[in-house]
Amino acid sequence: MNKFMKIAIEEAFKGLRQNDGGPFGAVIVRNGKIVAKGHNEVIKTNDPTAHAEIVAIRKASAKLKRFDLSDCEIYSSCEPCPMCFAAIHWAKMKKLYYGCTRNDAAKIGFDDKFIYDVIKGTSKKRQVKKVQIDRKECLKPFKEWESKSDKIQY
Repeated sequence: MNKFMKIAIEEAFKGLRQNDGGPFGAVIVRNGKIVAKGHNEVIKTNDPTAHAEIVAIRKASAKLKRFDLSDCEIYSSCEPCPMCFAAIHWAKMKKLYYGCTRNDAAKIGFDDKFIYDVIKGTSKKRQVKKVQIDRKECLKPFKEWESKSDKIQY
């Protein structure tokens, strides 16, 4: 058994046994050493984004004092949902190891299929109605960003 995946599983058990959230754990590793670990804290924090991977990414970024985690890897006890997979990309991580599949998660009530279908544009149902408003005013901060000389691109 992979030692980092074992810790991700331990995190999953910790979170579910403390009733912090679902049975998911994640570990972020850099140069063979654990930088951060986390488990699902959706119930504990009343934060729908507090998935194990997000919690671990937030901790790793705070510890390393940077948003670029491209020299890190993530171990997740389950295939990440679309939000977490996107966050792994935003953090620029190059490798993701996962245990259970999204189908395994769906079997216990954590089904991401609807979100995947919405992203792909194949869903007939729409949960969120998108309405564009005030584009002209919203472009103003974009224009200022574009000309900002001291911006930090990410």
